[in-house]
Amino acid sequence: MKQIQQPIYRKIVVKVGTNVITSRNGELDIEILESLTSQIALLHKKGIQVILVSSGAVGAGRSLVKPSRSLTPVAARQVLASTGQIKLISTYNELFAQKGLITAQILVTKSDFRDRLHYLNMQTCFTALLQQKIIPVVNENDAVSVTELMFTDNDELSGLIASMMDVEGYIILSHVDGLFDLSRDDGSVISEIDPSTRHFHQYISPGKSEFGRGGMLTKCHIANKLSRLGITVHIANGRKPGILLSLLEGEKTGTKFIAQKTTHGPKRWIATSEGLEKGAVTVNKGAETALVADVRANSLLPVGVVSIEGSFMKGDIIKIYSEEKSVLGYGMAQYGSEKTRSVMGQKDQKPLVHYDYLYLTP
Repeated sequence: MKQIQQPIYRKIVVKVGTNVITSRNGELDIEILESLTSQIALLHKKGIQVILVSSGAVGAGRSLVKPSRSLTPVAARQVLASTGQIKLISTYNELFAQKGLITAQILVTKSDFRDRLHYLNMQTCFTALLQQKIIPVVNENDAVSVTELMFTDNDELSGLIASMMDVEGYIILSHVDGLFDLSRDDGSVISEIDPSTRHFHQYISPGKSEFGRGGMLTKCHIANKLSRLGITVHIANGRKPGILLSLLEGEKTGTKFIAQKTTHGPKRWIATSEGLEKGAVTVNKGAETALVADVRANSLLPVGVVSIEGSFMKGDIIKIYSEEKSVLGYGMAQYGSEKTRSVMGQKDQKPLVHYDYLYLTP
């Protein structure tokens, strides 16, 4: 295996898809796992901090048990996930241990990202593990996740972690070479995507992975959002030999989503909170015009609020709608829904969402 020279990132999240680390029958592919862990070990020796988000628990479970047909699909998945997760993390632990590295397992659910305190506790945990030169291996806690609180897939989960941990690079390892340009017949891969790109349907075929939950469209939307927050994103073939080392050396392989100016702190949490909001407010035309104005940043004042949905407290994420019900953005409420109802439409009140905690959708 080649040696990496000058890495372009110092902290990265690597997401490995089910189809990368499993064979055609759904069982773990030890040869691929050996290659990936060896590459991560080399990056680690170069001082690069790596967080690994790995799918494959359900696939690993298929090699251990055959759920009874009497089980519901949800229960069957829970059986496969809970038994397979042990095999998955044990395999990673053994392979990393052979290279002198310690592994930590972190299982999360979507609800862990909804609360700011939980979010900060996770951030503290990841930071401490990286400081101790431990490799965090992360997966969704499929055994306890229920449908409405499940991530779209581990692309969404890893994207949230990449944003939370202020990484420079986010690498999605799939079983394809990148984003294909369907407007051409030569099967060429699009090497770079500008953050201004919006319509990805023209480049990719719909459909999901054979064993996983996600698809390329999901990957593109998450990659595009993170690139706008200042994180460079790569989609590449995880089964290609030395792929991580190639990417960290700056080689042009796969599809790269070019990063814009970096956004830090609470705004990153808010920007990646779609689907995690506790409530919503609708604002009038005047407030909408003030919020989207390019001249200066404006806070959301109660005088511009015309209706409220749900129940939220101070510090919760809320969605902001226009009167036409288009999503204007997300923000962190400075007080709860009860107080908001009592002061909405009134002048000379404190902002419901301060502009420092406001993210407007493009």
